[in-house]
Formats: sequence, C-alpha cells, structure tokens
Amino acid sequence: MRLSTGFARGAWLFIVAFSVACASPPHKEIDQAQGAIDAARAAGAERYAPTEYAAATDALKQANDAVTGRDYRLALNYALESREQAQNAARAAAGTRAKLRGDIERSMAEVKGLIAQGRTMLKGADGTRLPRRTHRALEQRVTQLDQDLQKADAAMQSEDYMDAERLLAGIKERIQGVIGAMSKQPTAQTSRRRT
Repeated sequence: MRLSTGFARGAWLFIVAFSVACASPPHKEIDQAQGAIDAARAAGAERYAPTEYAAATDALKQANDAVTGRDYRLALNYALESREQAQNAARAAAGTRAKLRGDIERSMAEVKGLIAQGRTMLKGADGTRLPRRTHRALEQRVTQLDQDLQKADAAMQSEDYMDAERLLAGIKERIQGVIGAMSKQPTAQTSRRRT
C-alpha cells in the first residue's frame, strides 16, 4: 500500500512540476533554438543544407506562434525541434562543404594539368605545325581558360564552393575542346599543299 501511495505522490509531483514548467513561455528554449539557427547560418546551412535549415526556421516560427497563442507546451516542443533541426543543418552543411572542397581541389588539379597539357602542345611540335591563325586563336583560348581558372580559385578561396564548382565544370569542358581541336587540326604544311 505504501509503495503505491509513494508512487502516486511522485507522479502527482511530476505532473505539477511539468504543469508549472509549461505555465510560462519557453523563452530559454526559444533563445537556444535561435542561437542554433544563427550558428547553422554561419556554417552555411542556408546554402549547403537548405532543407534542414528551412525546417529549423519553420519550427522556430511555429514556436513563436504557439507562444502568441499561449500554448506553451506546444511552443516548447517546437523550440526543441527547431534547435535539433538547426544542429542537424549545421552538421550537414559542414559535411557538404568539406566534400565540395575536396571535389573542387581534385577538379582544380585536373584542370591545371589539362591547361598545362594544352600549353605544352601549343609550344611543342603540335603547335608549330598548326596554321598561324589557328595557333593564335587556340593560344588565346588557353590564356582565357587560365584566367577563368583563377576566378574559380578565387571563389574557392572565399569558400563559395558552388560557384567554384560551376566555373570549373565549364573550364574543363572547354580545355578538353581546345586539346581535341589541336589534335584534329591539319598541320601548316598540309594546309599549304591544299591551297
């Protein structure tokens, strides 16, 4: 009998404590959720983990709406959900950024190698056999691609990985086109014989 009475008292005290805790707005939890959202934004979650970031901001808005409606228990639930979503967004953004940075570094090295190959071909026997006008045009294209590569590098240094990735994709395709064009061009001697 005593055990069940003690249990009933403990349960009743828990209910009273929980009711008192939910009798006032969960400002502390809402502030923690806002802090977690700010940290996620600083980690780039708006750009690199948009789904999780949007869920966190939406849950925080719902927490504030619940406070306005005086449903403090619901506000507490939304504030805790918002904080968790924001923390997930920050982790996801950090992971995405690290992966993108690694991918971009590999692509950057590959594109630098292709540009060096293009320059070598232009200076070597392949380049000297090209008609002068074609040689000049290809040389200008390689120089432009090198400048574009510098822009991609600047984007990477400023941690704008998505822009760097976009720039690199275009550069890689164009330098491969230049190298292919040099391989397929008739030599200067062949073009002279035809004229």
